[in-house]
Amino acid sequence: MFISDAFAEQAPAAAASPPGFESMFFVLALFVVFYFMMIRPQMKRQKEHRKMVSEIKAGDEVVVAGGLAGRVVRVTEQFLAVEIANGVEVKVQKQAVGQLLPKGTLNTL
Repeated sequence: MFISDAFAEQAPAAAASPPGFESMFFVLALFVVFYFMMIRPQMKRQKEHRKMVSEIKAGDEVVVAGGLAGRVVRVTEQFLAVEIANGVEVKVQKQAVGQLLPKGTLNTL
C-alpha cells in the first residue's frame, strides 16, 4: 500500500573473461609466490650443502647432524671417519655433515 514494488533491471552482459579465470589466476599467483619464497631458497641450500660435502677432506673439522663435532681422518666415496676424541673414531655418512667448522675450533674446546 505505502511501499511500491521494485523490479530489478536485467543485468548487463557478462564481462569478456571466461568464467573461473579469476580463480585460475589466483592459483597461478599463489604458486609463483610459493616458488620464490619456499622452493627456490630450499634448492639453493641443497646446492650449497652438496658443494660443501664434496669439498670435505682429511683434516677438516665438522659437526655431524647428530651434534658430534670432530676432525675428519679419512674420506671415502660415501663415508667419513671422524675423530671425536683421541683414538675414538666414528664412521658417518657424508650427507650427515651439517656444518664445516673453521680450522682450530676444536682446539678451543
